[in-house]
Amino acid sequence: MTYTFRQILLPPTKYPIKAPYIMFPQFITVHNTANDAPAANEIAYMLSNNNQVSYHVAVDDKEVIQAIPFNRNAWHCGDGGGSTDPNALTKGNRLSIGVEICYSKSGGACYVAAEENAVQYIAKLLKQYGWGVDRVKKHQDWNGKYCPHRILSEERWNSFLNRIEEAMKPKETEKDDDKMQFTNETTKAAVRDYIKQAVDKKLIEKSWLDKFDNGTMTTGDYEGLKLIIAQRENNKK
Repeated sequence: MTYTFRQILLPPTKYPIKAPYIMFPQFITVHNTANDAPAANEIAYMLSNNNQVSYHVAVDDKEVIQAIPFNRNAWHCGDGGGSTDPNALTKGNRLSIGVEICYSKSGGACYVAAEENAVQYIAKLLKQYGWGVDRVKKHQDWNGKYCPHRILSEERWNSFLNRIEEAMKPKETEKDDDKMQFTNETTKAAVRDYIKQAVDKKLIEKSWLDKFDNGTMTTGDYEGLKLIIAQRENNKK
């Protein structure tokens, strides 16, 4: 990973403006910024104003900054109040994690590095949620806006998705070193039961259980999965 990750979170007092709804994310929406500011500046401006414009994450050539928890919605897709039905047409604002790629106006080396960091970070999110690359959407998909404008103008959306898919593949070192290890069959059965219960409660998708059963779940996958389950259980209380 070439980036560092940090959080500068939106104060809960601003939730009514920037993130008013509880969200169970189903998609990731990609945006290109309209300027050449770094992630820290993008986040600082978004947090400081009182506009109903917001997004979850900004990515530049050095870091990924999260500003809004993934269990809250953000106003980044231009499709209004939208729906929480995954089959609805207007759901970007209510069901997707917004990722802004910085330095998008002029391009150049900083943008190239920012886009690659976005590829790596989105791949990491997809693996944590147990999703495929089909969950990655363009801003354009929700309301027709020509965004992510740089990727679209350079006709690279499909190659962008292919890079994410490639980044999701386990590296040779990961296959052996990070594969989940169990001290005995009882421990393995207990972990499987924990995952199955979460699937039965509809907290996570069945693909997580399939991943465990076919032996491709890594320790990192499992740690991320526990965070997702805990977060969603808390939201149901």
